[in-house]
Amino acid sequence: MASELEIIKAPVNKELKEFEAHFKALMKSSVPLLDKITYYMVQQKGKQVRPILVFLCAKVCGELNASTDVAASLIELSHTASLVHDDVVDNAYERRGLFSINALWKNKIAVLVGDFLLTKGLQVALETNNYRHLHTVSMAVQQMAEGELLQMEKARRLDIDEAVYFEIIRQKTASLIAAACLAGASSTTDDEAMIQAMYAFGEKLGIAFQIKDDLFDYGDEAIGKPRGIDIKEKKMTLPLIYSLNHTDKATKRKIINYIKNDSENEMKVREVIAFVKASGGIEYAEQIMRKYQDEAIVILHTLPDNPARESLNKLVYFFTNRKN
Repeated sequence: MASELEIIKAPVNKELKEFEAHFKALMKSSVPLLDKITYYMVQQKGKQVRPILVFLCAKVCGELNASTDVAASLIELSHTASLVHDDVVDNAYERRGLFSINALWKNKIAVLVGDFLLTKGLQVALETNNYRHLHTVSMAVQQMAEGELLQMEKARRLDIDEAVYFEIIRQKTASLIAAACLAGASSTTDDEAMIQAMYAFGEKLGIAFQIKDDLFDYGDEAIGKPRGIDIKEKKMTLPLIYSLNHTDKATKRKIINYIKNDSENEMKVREVIAFVKASGGIEYAEQIMRKYQDEAIVILHTLPDNPARESLNKLVYFFTNRKN
């Protein structure tokens, strides 16, 4: 039986397979070390959600073409570069259950690999005169960097409220997903209203996607233990923000103190997780995630009704119901 993602990809499956071969060729380099590293990266590709979004959004709006391939390449190169740089920033030594680039080749090489991928994307867009794609993705990369820096600034003081939280995730996560949707649409139509609707759809979807990620921190793994990774990294996520805003001052002070000073203490992290669960933070975050999910669906249904739109509809629920 075909997996859920295979069913979703069906309207653009042929083009996605062609893109995969094209992307592998793009990652090649005449520098042996770089070629070895990019080969390693290609072998551990994830679900390729962003290229799927590019192709489906393009197909909703028109006929796929060479510009769609460029859009998908630019989005995927930028996304891959951001993951490499993120692992350096976070001192993360694993990515999708395998060693990260910085774990195997150290930070200096990892940063240069990320730079190579970013500039490769710029080169692809410039060589094919796809200036709109270049503008779209450059804006998204800028927002991702700003979102990351805003989060770091707020993590120092733990003074984040919901408005700041939504600004951070809009920039850090939703901007590139929205860019994927816009780039896909603009590759097949000149209808600006349709293109902007796709961007708005992607932004709502990206916010729902990130809230789902936040919720994983409080879920139980196979061994029966919550993850608590965001808490250890002093990241203020929606379930925690809500819970802190709906408790008494003494409890709030105690929980913030745990996060500031005892985030490596497993027992204290568990206490924070238990506090969030008891305060209704999980239910609240799920409710807000469903709100953004539903808003994305409403926007989607203003666009042409075809198999690609139906796949995007399924993809929204795939994002919000996923288990990892």
